Amino acid sequence: MVEERKYDPSLPVPNHVAVIMDGNGRWAQERGLKRTDGHSEGLKALKRVVIAAHKMGIKVLTAYAFSTENWKRPLSEVNYLMSLPKVLNDEILPDLIENNVQVRLSGSFEQVPMGTKKYIQNAMDKTKDNTGLILNIAFNYGSRDEITKGVREIAQAVADGALRVKDINEDTISNHLYTAQLGEFADPDLMIRSSGEVRLSNYLLWQLAYSEMIFTETKWPDFDEAVMQACIGEFQHRNRRFGKIDSK
Repeated sequence: MVEERKYDPSLPVPNHVAVIMDGNGRWAQERGLKRTDGHSEGLKALKRVVIAAHKMGIKVLTAYAFSTENWKRPLSEVNYLMSLPKVLNDEILPDLIENNVQVRLSGSFEQVPMGTKKYIQNAMDKTKDNTGLILNIAFNYGSRDEITKGVREIAQAVADGALRVKDINEDTISNHLYTAQLGEFADPDLMIRSSGEVRLSNYLLWQLAYSEMIFTETKWPDFDEAVMQACIGEFQHRNRRFGKIDSK
């Protein structure tokens, strides 16, 4: 269990943590609230987790905020989710700026309303010179869509004569994914999914090849520094072999 592991500030922490912020709707329904209330509380939890990650020295936090499949949800819920970047700007961005956090986007602005796009872009513009933790927001993101887009770009480069088929390798593919902007930290060291669901839900399928994974029963609105530290403590006690045998 994650709760049995203690976070040790003297041990290394993951450079890049990816989170699937699951359970907002169920958290709200358990309390007789609207699903949208759960999403609102989830945004507050994201702020707590980002600041906790910053304090621990984590360099990148990628947060699955809105998937390409989430468009299938009821229109009222989709519209509310599209309004959250405004809340981020109004209520959370000052704290992110104070903590030297830089906001980036992994995903597509296609289909995204102009107002939503404006608030996301504003958060990126206002934090672009910050040098601390990178909050990489996966918004309108789907891994299969991302890989398909990258394959098209590679195929076009071959068709244009700019790339030879025999020169295509894993780095070629990685360099055509949204996470290429993260450089050496493109692949998460740790993926955390809240609320007890044990699946990846079309999230960073290429990048998570050798990531450690933690699935916790805690629903996302209940995430705080203590829960985040417990997850990092569990990571610190993992033995990452990357296909090799244990050298101990």
